[in-house]
Amino acid sequence: MSGAVIEVRGVTKAFGGVVANDNVSLKVTPGEITGLIGPNGSGKTTLFNSIVGQYPIDHGSILFEGREISRLSVQQIARLGMLRTFQQTRIFAKMDCIQNLLISLSHREHAWQNMFGRYSPELIEKAEHLLEFVGLYSKRTLVAGSLSFGQQKLLEFAMALMNEPKVLLLDEPTAGINPTLINGLIDRLKRANQEFGITLFVIEHNMRVIMNLANHIYCMSHGEMLASGSPAEIRDDQRVIDAYLGAH
Repeated sequence: MSGAVIEVRGVTKAFGGVVANDNVSLKVTPGEITGLIGPNGSGKTTLFNSIVGQYPIDHGSILFEGREISRLSVQQIARLGMLRTFQQTRIFAKMDCIQNLLISLSHREHAWQNMFGRYSPELIEKAEHLLEFVGLYSKRTLVAGSLSFGQQKLLEFAMALMNEPKVLLLDEPTAGINPTLINGLIDRLKRANQEFGITLFVIEHNMRVIMNLANHIYCMSHGEMLASGSPAEIRDDQRVIDAYLGAH
């Protein structure tokens, strides 16, 4: 597990009598794009929620850059440089796109003095640059609620980038997106990884997407880690075919 930016060691999480994660271990290598796949109900999102501090784990250990974080809050973990996006977007629907990026900074100490619209020209320029990066610059003054679902996901991605995370966890980034936008999103995820140096950990059901995106892929089934390997190894693994591909 050495050299990992995220290390999950023997994590177990149960809800009542239902074990969502059962002795799960994995690592996320810094600078790479790591994928997490598995059928619905396999425990992927529960694991994400535990990593970012939303759920306390029952057993095991979670390390970020070698530091134990399993007892830290979501806010404390975010300050260390780890953020996540969600299956359903979490945006400020009545604010315009630029305002969404600026308000996403409010948890950072240096941004409190900039509340109520008193943001520096540098921050506004940064927000505009990131909206251009995700392809939303022409919509920068539109209220976020008027965007399509796919565009809202791009906006949420830009909001995360605004905070300059070291690691970004994305929960099904292409779900619900118009197929014509998916290739553009894949390209932007790769560019964020390469140009900004952000490590990505991605839950994804679209096998074409994850095979094209990830350097290394883990597969979960029934709360347990089933397999891990390169995209080619995962594609040819009979256990994965039976548990995941075979379910479709």
